[in-house]
Amino acid sequence: MAGRSIFEDVTGAEKPATQAGVIDRTGRSGGRKAVRAWLGVLFGLVVLMIAVGGLTRLTDSGLSITEWNPISGAVPPLNAAQWQAEFDLYRAIPEYQLQNQGMSMAEFKVIYWWEWGHRQLGRVIGLVWAVGLLGLLLARKVPAGWTPRLVVLGALGGLQGAIGWWMVSSGLTGTMLDVASYRLATHLGLAFVILSLIAWYMLMLSRPQSELLVARREGHVPLRQFATVLLVMTFVQILLGALVAGIDAGRNYVDWPLMAGAFTPPEMWVLEPVWRNLFENDGTVQFFHRIAGYVLFLGLIWGWLRGRKSGNSATSAAFAGVLAMGVVQMLIGIVTVMNSAPWHLAIAHQFGAVVLIVLVMRARHRAVYPLPQSVRS
Repeated sequence: MAGRSIFEDVTGAEKPATQAGVIDRTGRSGGRKAVRAWLGVLFGLVVLMIAVGGLTRLTDSGLSITEWNPISGAVPPLNAAQWQAEFDLYRAIPEYQLQNQGMSMAEFKVIYWWEWGHRQLGRVIGLVWAVGLLGLLLARKVPAGWTPRLVVLGALGGLQGAIGWWMVSSGLTGTMLDVASYRLATHLGLAFVILSLIAWYMLMLSRPQSELLVARREGHVPLRQFATVLLVMTFVQILLGALVAGIDAGRNYVDWPLMAGAFTPPEMWVLEPVWRNLFENDGTVQFFHRIAGYVLFLGLIWGWLRGRKSGNSATSAAFAGVLAMGVVQMLIGIVTVMNSAPWHLAIAHQFGAVVLIVLVMRARHRAVYPLPQSVRS
């Protein structure tokens, strides 16, 4: 024991090296950055998909392709006979017979290309997911524990395609001029779930796992819980917005803050059975979208006030950013309604929803895993 340092027991070589979390201890160099870059590409494609889907709805193009052929449907009509066959299928559905009677082939091609582009973009996203994940696995770049999460993204993408056809099929029979609004809301809602998951995964991969483990111990539990509530509220508001879009409810009742001169729209519960009003009555659907927007806005203000007390400047700034975007989104929504929802304002409002939910995800991540800051800060 002679000459032995008093600190040797805690600094000597015999002490086992401290291992980081399960994601980092695989030794796969650059894995987190590689997966994050691939997810970034998927994120951009999903945002584009949401915009293209919105324009497909606004241009009444979604029912122009009346069959679901995931493989052969990738090839569009190549000659006059094939175009005529597609047009004949479209002329057999209610939208043509009750709304677009007399449409020319040239007009049909416009809506066909919108829907074909929408479906083709879905195939591209699936291909990017499959090829990207396979390449990362072969290169051993996927961090430990992450493969199941990345596979789930692909499974949700496949489910999204099936739900898309379920949505389209609702408008091919009977007297439907559009797809069922609740199916449209399901389709758009799942798109936002996929987008939110990708955003969360990118946030998780933006910092070393060892740093996240340390940061979690400094997390603000009440603020995290409130951020989760805000996330749910934002998602519900997006679903209500999809119901508005599904029946073009944003193009009626163009006054604000009243509706047709009153707080509630006229004949709000006129449809029977009464639950149909929640999906098919344009005044009722828009009313609840407005009310949910006000409630969400109050929640964003409360989140900002709570975020200011977190003690972490980055977390506080994240909640301030959410509130700022909430103000912008609310103003865009008001202007959109007061102008009877022209396509450019409607798409801007939809894109605002994308930005808002991603910012809420980031604020929640900051509450769970606050960024390190100096004692002076």
